[in-house]
Amino acid sequence: MPDSPVVYVLNGPNLNMLGLREPAIYGTDTLDDIAGMLDDRAQEIGLEIDMRQTNHEGLLVDWIQEANARGAKAVLLNAGAFTHTSIAIHDAIKAVSVPVIEVHLSNPHTRETFRHKSYVGMAAKGTIAGFGAHSYVLALDAAAKL
Repeated sequence: MPDSPVVYVLNGPNLNMLGLREPAIYGTDTLDDIAGMLDDRAQEIGLEIDMRQTNHEGLLVDWIQEANARGAKAVLLNAGAFTHTSIAIHDAIKAVSVPVIEVHLSNPHTRETFRHKSYVGMAAKGTIAGFGAHSYVLALDAAAKL
């Protein structure tokens, strides 16, 4: 068990393309840039980050369950497009006691109608969206207060 409480930061499909993919919507920060910001903030507030990315739905489910089994303080979850489609991820969040905070770089409610429904948000403790890469830092601060 680490000295500091662990927060899992789970990222879904296409988030490995940050910095290249539609920078007008998602910004120019890469996932590595965000990891660096989170590591810095985590050290300031006494947390440890376990950051991961996958393009596979089942792996996100596995990691949510793992975070719970390992006693993580929280999960920050940017499920990408699975936010709007995955009942499996919704059910995984509902099945665990670890709090899950939904994170989005953009504000889905200002975008296409199909992005307005969030299966993740229906199960999550809360949602932080629309602040670009800083959404993750805000979510980490929220997790620290849980």
